[in-house]
Amino acid sequence: MNLHREARAYAGDADRPLAAYAGLMGLYAGTVLGIGAAAWAGRRPLPRPGPWDVVLNAVATHQLSRLITKDPVTSPLRAPFTRFEGTSGPAELREEVRGTGARKAIGELLTCPFCTGLWVATGITAGTVLAPRPTRLATATLAAVAASDFLQLARAATQRAAEEP
Repeated sequence: MNLHREARAYAGDADRPLAAYAGLMGLYAGTVLGIGAAAWAGRRPLPRPGPWDVVLNAVATHQLSRLITKDPVTSPLRAPFTRFEGTSGPAELREEVRGTGARKAIGELLTCPFCTGLWVATGITAGTVLAPRPTRLATATLAAVAASDFLQLARAATQRAAEEP
C-alpha cells in the first residue's frame, strides 16, 4: 500500500496532514504507555472512581480544555500555530489554524476543546493514579472556576434581561 497515494485519495484537494495526525496519535499512545509503566513500576493501585469523581473530572476536563484552547492568557501557547481572528464569546478568542503538516495538526489540537479534552482527561487520570491528592485539589479548583464562569454568564444574562424594556 502506498501511504502517500492513500493520503491524497483521502484528502483530495484539502490540506489534511495525516502523517502529522499519526505522529500525534503515536505521541499520545506513548504517553499513555509511559504513564502505565510509571504506575506499574510504582506499584500504584488503580483507583475506583465513583460518580462524584467522574463528574469532578468531567467538569475539570471541560474547564482546562477551554482554558488551553480559547483563553486569551494562553494565546502565547497557540500563537505559533494560529492567527488571531477576534473574539468568540466572553473571555474567549477565535483563532484560525495556520501552517501545514505538523504545525497545522498541532494548531488544530490546540484550538479544539473537544480534541484537547482527551489529552486533558488522560492527564487527570494519570494524576489520579500517580498523585491523587494534588490532582484532586487541581480538579476541584478547575471545577470551581467552571462554576464561577457559569455564574458570571448567568449574572450577565440576568442583568441584560432586567435592562430590556
